[in-house]
Parts: sequence; structure tokens; C-alpha cells
Amino acid sequence: MSTIKDTVDVEVPLRMAYNQWTQFEDFPSFMEGVDEVRQLDDRHNHWTTSIGGVRREFDTEIVDQLADDRITWRSIEGDTEQRGSVRFERLDDTHTRVELTMDVEPTGAAEKGADALGLIDRRVKGDLRRFKDYVERGGHETGGWRGRIRPEDPGAFT
Repeated sequence: MSTIKDTVDVEVPLRMAYNQWTQFEDFPSFMEGVDEVRQLDDRHNHWTTSIGGVRREFDTEIVDQLADDRITWRSIEGDTEQRGSVRFERLDDTHTRVELTMDVEPTGAAEKGADALGLIDRRVKGDLRRFKDYVERGGHETGGWRGRIRPEDPGAFT
């Protein structure tokens, strides 16, 4: 399993950065290779991706979510095994640090080769930079979910 970690500072208030990240169905606007994210309920999303000609579908479950602080998830069904966390830190009234950590298990020869070449790492880090551009350019969040999801599984990634 490969671990990817990156941080970006965005020029928007903490609440705005967090709220925009909770708009999972907007992810294809800034995530390369993500064709669609359908939010199934407060805890579950269905993803469709196309990367290097390989189409994947999988479901994720949010295992921990605290408004203006963090969102932690894991894949639960489908072609992809991953888990991750995004954390939000207020720097001042108009700046927020966004830290993304992901563990990804490449499947198939193409994905394993892409991982060995660092392509998966670069793609995820590029997505974080595109989020910065997306949230700063918008001037306002397109929505926000402020609920609390607590870990139900003591072995959940946090």
C-alpha cells in the first residue's frame, strides 16, 4: 500500500474550505480522472474513475467527520482499495491549511506500474492544487454539510 501526503494553503476561511470539500459530487471539477461521485447518503459515496484507460467503480464510507476539522474515509466495495483523511487548520481569518493523507493499494499491472513511477502520488497532489484553485476562484462554497460522523469501528483509519 502506498501512502500519499500533501498540504496546501488556500486563501479562503476555514469554514468555506471545509464546506466545499463536503460537496463530494463537485469532485470531478478538480480531481483528474474522477468521472462522477454520487453521494448515496451522509456516510456513503459511489465513485466512477477513468485513469490510464482503466475504468473503476467503488464505494467509500466516511468513518469520521467533524465540521471544520477532518473527514476520514475508506473504500468498502468495488475495484479500489484506499483510505484517507483530509484535515483543515485555520491559519488566520482568510487562510486555511488543507492536509490530505491517503493510503492506496494499486490493483492490476497498469496501476502498479503507475504507482512505481510516482504517477498516483503526482495525481493526488495535483488534485489538491486544483482544489486550491477551485475553492479560491469560486468566491463562495457551493454548499456544505456540517453534521458529525463518529467512528463506529475501533480499527477505522483516523
